[in-house]
Amino acid sequence: MRPSEIIGDTLGKNKHMTDLSRAAIGEYWASLKPNEQGLVPVVTTDASSNVVLMMAWMNQEAFTKTLETKSATYFSRSRNKLWIKGEESGNTQKVVELRIDCDADTVLIKVEQKGVACHTGDKTCFDGVLVWSEK
Repeated sequence: MRPSEIIGDTLGKNKHMTDLSRAAIGEYWASLKPNEQGLVPVVTTDASSNVVLMMAWMNQEAFTKTLETKSATYFSRSRNKLWIKGEESGNTQKVVELRIDCDADTVLIKVEQKGVACHTGDKTCFDGVLVWSEK
């Protein structure tokens, strides 16, 4: 079943994307299929260029905080806690769009990136090893 079928009432009421009450956010989260640790993968892209910036994880608290504050908030598996992107580095991510994929097991967020996205200082976490390219 697609997320839109699972939460049809919420989507119907929120067709202009104005209702982000805790109840609505909770319904969106309930439509997702987190892994055994209660996490869903998140792909983060630059809103203007569509470049993939990074991949991270969200738990329900991070998902809720992201939608409430419009600041990308993730769950750090290594630190076992929430982290707001840029809170320490200043390389913030203002969320302009959040989508749930067709299988309801991955989140896509489009952001306005301030500074770099990767902790290594690169613009994107995917500036590393090139395994293969047709070009």
